[in-house]
Amino acid sequence: MKSAVIIGASMGGLLAARALSGVFQQVTVVERDRLPEEARARRGVPQSRQAHALLARGSMALDELFPGFTAQMIRAGVPKGDLQADCQWYLDGHPMRQAVSALPVYGVTRPLLEHLARERVRALPNVTITDSGDVTGLLHDGGRVRGVRTGSGTIEAELVVDAGGRASRLPIWLDELGYGEVPVSTVRTDVVYTTRHYRYEPGRIGFAVVNAPYPGLPRTGVTIRQEGDRVVLFLGGILGEEPPTDDAGVMAFAESLPGPEIRDFLRTAEPLDDPVRMRYPSSVRRHYERMPRLPEGLVAVGDAMCSFSPIYGQGITVAALQALALARTGGTGRWFTAAARLVDAPWTMATATDLRFPQVQGARRVLDRPLNAYLERYRAAAAHDPDLGAAFLRVSNMLAGPGHLLAPGRLLRVLLSPGRAGREPVRRRPPVAGRRG
Repeated sequence: MKSAVIIGASMGGLLAARALSGVFQQVTVVERDRLPEEARARRGVPQSRQAHALLARGSMALDELFPGFTAQMIRAGVPKGDLQADCQWYLDGHPMRQAVSALPVYGVTRPLLEHLARERVRALPNVTITDSGDVTGLLHDGGRVRGVRTGSGTIEAELVVDAGGRASRLPIWLDELGYGEVPVSTVRTDVVYTTRHYRYEPGRIGFAVVNAPYPGLPRTGVTIRQEGDRVVLFLGGILGEEPPTDDAGVMAFAESLPGPEIRDFLRTAEPLDDPVRMRYPSSVRRHYERMPRLPEGLVAVGDAMCSFSPIYGQGITVAALQALALARTGGTGRWFTAAARLVDAPWTMATATDLRFPQVQGARRVLDRPLNAYLERYRAAAAHDPDLGAAFLRVSNMLAGPGHLLAPGRLLRVLLSPGRAGREPVRRRPPVAGRRG
């Protein structure tokens, strides 16, 4: 019987299970955590209590994997908006010009997103989800992985998928089996972020407000409407900036952001829970494609392969695109090479943004300086030109490659835009209280 076993039942594992259900006769998902029957945060996904963003390409991929998934989200109460018309973006402190873009944005919490996906996977007749079970190692023989060892026995399979997230033990297992160490790329930004929910009142704040960090202001503040008539507030800092959790500190942090929307909202907003803090020291990419040899019958997906900074919201979308690739290939062939190509663009975009900060260590290319100079002008010009804003959002939402921003027509409009000599970005002096000593 042709079978596959997946380590982990978070989003990466669930999406891989859906993809492989059309390729294998039996798919078994083994999860260490005890899975809830409803939509709620769980211990095995500590970031599930934090704010999440679903990129436009990610929502489209979910509809490909689970037909009607976004409609199901809406029926569950998830609000939908236009990514440019209904959201206020601040890029390098410049407010992006709002206009209809036809790019969807969904205000969905991670627990609900995972719950809906889990229920769709549970309904598949050839998929079994086993919780409270820990995978302790690989079954390996003759250069091939033939299943996994668990605390209660073994599970044999023709394909093993590691969807164990950031805590993946696959590099340790491969080293123990004699395959050597997995090369790793790390970009350390020391992200610290907090999430809190407030009651939504129509007219008090738009669908979403996004203040992106930039050199000179290593802070971010985001609000997004969510299901349950809530607004989630995400405050983040990098390179020593830590958002406070007390009301006065939160207000002071919001006042330091370029846009006034979050500050004005918080003056009368009713909190629904306490702030939750999380630390994310580094973005980490494991380069399995660079290994001199690997056993057959092995695949890694999602954060087990590459964990992105939470500021950019790329993780679920990349996992969904990897799942679509699994559905096409069944994990055969040069999987890690193909999967690395899916990671290349979002990794490059995220780390290039991080490397704009002089304090962030990492390899910088010769072309980075002129490219960053152009993109600074681009962000300023997007305050006046809605087409430039729409193009930027298509790239950041993984619907187009970075070259989309360098198209001749856009290049000319950036150079001719009043943004090239336009007003300075909105800058507010950060209060000292948010700085780590």
